[in-house]
Amino acid sequence: IAVCLLSLVCFIPVAAATGDPVTVLYQESFSTNPKWTTNNPSSDYWDPALQMYHFSIEPSTGAYAYTPVSKYEKGPFTLEYDLILNNVDEGTTFRLGFSGEAMDPEKGPNVLTKFTNAKHGQIMWLHLVTPGNKMVEVNSKSGDTQASGDIAYKGATANYELNKTYHVTVDYNENQRILTMKVNEKTSGKEIWGYYVNTLEDLSGMNRIYLGSIGDYGVTEHYATGYIDNVRITTPVAETVVSVRPTTAATS
Repeated sequence: IAVCLLSLVCFIPVAAATGDPVTVLYQESFSTNPKWTTNNPSSDYWDPALQMYHFSIEPSTGAYAYTPVSKYEKGPFTLEYDLILNNVDEGTTFRLGFSGEAMDPEKGPNVLTKFTNAKHGQIMWLHLVTPGNKMVEVNSKSGDTQASGDIAYKGATANYELNKTYHVTVDYNENQRILTMKVNEKTSGKEIWGYYVNTLEDLSGMNRIYLGSIGDYGVTEHYATGYIDNVRITTPVAETVVSVRPTTAATS
């Protein structure tokens, strides 16, 4: 008598051995010239000796440098980069974001990291303008509620330092509609600041990584200068389901 096992179908997710797999949408180590598009080549350029990308951001100039990210449409992502700030004059801001073509902090979609030097000193910001042009942001000044009514950061005030290398990570969790920013010391790995904002809606439509002063109408001849390195955007690999059908065993 032939006895057949139940014809069940098992679903097994395929995962990497060392954590969740990701798809790299863009990655640049600056070991060679990345040829970013810029309207300010005297200040924003690849430094072949240091193998990093130099920037000098001056308010009210509309200067920018960017690279396209054509593979992203929507969904979760992680943006990472290394940052060295050599100088941040009072009233200036370093900005690096993942945005649409406008690259404007007032226009969506725009996921923006900022390092400012103003009334609260040298602090960090996570700034978001959604595809529907809803703006939310938070900074590393303890209890500083923004005019828009955003939830204030409740931890101790965190300040960045000049001439120190930081690793900046922005992570978008689509399921929870949460956007998180973390800033770690590159060498030690110590986290100096991290917080989040609720995105209010799903994020989509970002197609370039950029830095610059579009939308900044501050005083000219003041500068935020330094270098970026190891820029990367990844997105989780969609879970792949493999169908495994048990074989039929025969007995007599």
